Amino acid sequence: MSNRRFGGSRGSNRSSGRRPAHRMRYMRVDPRMLVKKAEPQESNEYIPQHSFADFEVSDILKKNIAQKGYSTPTPIQDKAIPHVLAGRDVIGLASTGTGKTAAFMVPLLDKVLKNPSEKILIIAPTRELAVQIMDEGRSFSQGIKAFFTLVIGGVNIRRQISELRRRPSFVVGTPGRLKDLAERRALFLSDYNTIVLDEVDRMLDMGFIHDIRSLVAQLPQRRHSLFFSATMTDQARGVASEFLQDPITIEIASSRASDHVNQDIVNVRGRNKIDVLHDILIRPEVQKALVFGRTKFGMEKLSQKLVDRGFKATAIHGNKTQGQRQRALNAFKRNEVSVLLATDVASRGIDVSDISHVINYELPETYDDYIHRIGRTGRADQIGTALTFID
Repeated sequence: MSNRRFGGSRGSNRSSGRRPAHRMRYMRVDPRMLVKKAEPQESNEYIPQHSFADFEVSDILKKNIAQKGYSTPTPIQDKAIPHVLAGRDVIGLASTGTGKTAAFMVPLLDKVLKNPSEKILIIAPTRELAVQIMDEGRSFSQGIKAFFTLVIGGVNIRRQISELRRRPSFVVGTPGRLKDLAERRALFLSDYNTIVLDEVDRMLDMGFIHDIRSLVAQLPQRRHSLFFSATMTDQARGVASEFLQDPITIEIASSRASDHVNQDIVNVRGRNKIDVLHDILIRPEVQKALVFGRTKFGMEKLSQKLVDRGFKATAIHGNKTQGQRQRALNAFKRNEVSVLLATDVASRGIDVSDISHVINYELPETYDDYIHRIGRTGRADQIGTALTFID
């Protein structure tokens, strides 16, 4: 047995890569489009206009920010925080990993400190992202009487109803569960004068447009509204026009995610796909791998076969409970597992900065989905690798 970190002896399992009996749509693309050398673009270093100490927020909040090791804000924080503090509606356009959460969380915590009756609603596209937002909010709120409630699917709704009765300062949730609770009259949206829509482009990609419109229609007409997205499509622009009043737009230029990724294809025709995957995963340069497939069943089965071969692997998909998905994601972040298998929908909440390789075990449906997948590597100015199996 190999003693490399990914480890594992090659087993005799013959086919984890069989396509399901029903026909699935795969993207049609010239394989040459999936072969590209990383070309990081030179960017002008941003010079912030503020330090965190400059912002007009409460001293206890400044102390919490300093204890987190923050002194200089990121561009989106530097530009957005003063406007949010001033009560302006804001459109913030910046890619994942640029500090958007703190850009709204810091000024909104200050708002709660100055007006304890303030109630804030934050809507995120996925359970995992909602958890991350709540965790970051709590990390800024030490010693502050700001209570958070997480409202997502996959966990007991009765407990959430009970927590909502305590009138928390912040409710962080996903559109479907928020709509369900509003329909049950457990969540009174007319009470929320401040609302944040985060990762709007993802919410629209996932088909939440009707849920968002339903929720927004129940909010007070006079409210403070914040809108954050990586891109501004026509559909997102339409939502913004319905949602915001005289907003200020802040756009942070960023290089394309794919600029930091070496892309290549792996021809698996006539070869056992799991053996090919095995040989890739034991390479010393493969430190942390995210493997994409098309079906929940397929990813779960492949995960089990990799574990049988000695790999530290786990899977996240829609058939797992929220607790199981969060434990798997935490284990991946803490390097307790080195291979995470995911479907496209389940992966949308993954924000892990040190993924060395993305492996497309199966092709996605569209080229846009492909770009979303490979954008999970090459973060924080690192160079990542994306490998796509072609047969």
